[in-house]
Amino acid sequence: MVANRIPLTTGQASREQVVQRAQAGDRAAYGELVRRFAPAVYATALTRLGNPVEAEEIAQEVFVHSMSKLGQLRDARCVGGWLRQIAIRLALGRLTRRGQSSDSAEQLQGLTAADAGPLDQLIRSEDQQRLRAGLGRLKPLDRAMLEAFYLRCRSLREISHEFQVPIGTIKRRLHVARGRLKRQLETGTSAD
Repeated sequence: MVANRIPLTTGQASREQVVQRAQAGDRAAYGELVRRFAPAVYATALTRLGNPVEAEEIAQEVFVHSMSKLGQLRDARCVGGWLRQIAIRLALGRLTRRGQSSDSAEQLQGLTAADAGPLDQLIRSEDQQRLRAGLGRLKPLDRAMLEAFYLRCRSLREISHEFQVPIGTIKRRLHVARGRLKRQLETGTSAD
């Protein structure tokens, strides 16, 4: 197996090859993933938290978490986005535990790009208002599911315990609620 190793230090290994090696248990390959994606993960956490020390902690948590979950990644080409999504969820979870609502005006304002122009900021603000209005028009159960999963960053297991229903039911309710929210945002009317 050592003869089949891809040289990671020469930069010859593609992202997909490195992910596949890491999924197979190659620690050097996982270290290469950390080296390649640590700046993006840190930047994502810093954007959400605004605190360099906490962003570094979240980045470390992302890589500890992703080490055990890497086998669940279906498409190796998506590893960067997958890691950033983990960082976002962990950062939002930390904000929630800290007592700051993740959908507060200040937090949403902080998500805008630093170089976004006034038109971009106006469009983002309108999108945020449409999303809030769409959530407000959903049935209470749909809204509660979406808020628990996306805004409070609860795991499926935590939501299952909170609502006292099986995880499969939570998955179905989230799927249905996302569809209703999508229709709500497309039409602007009440979704049944």
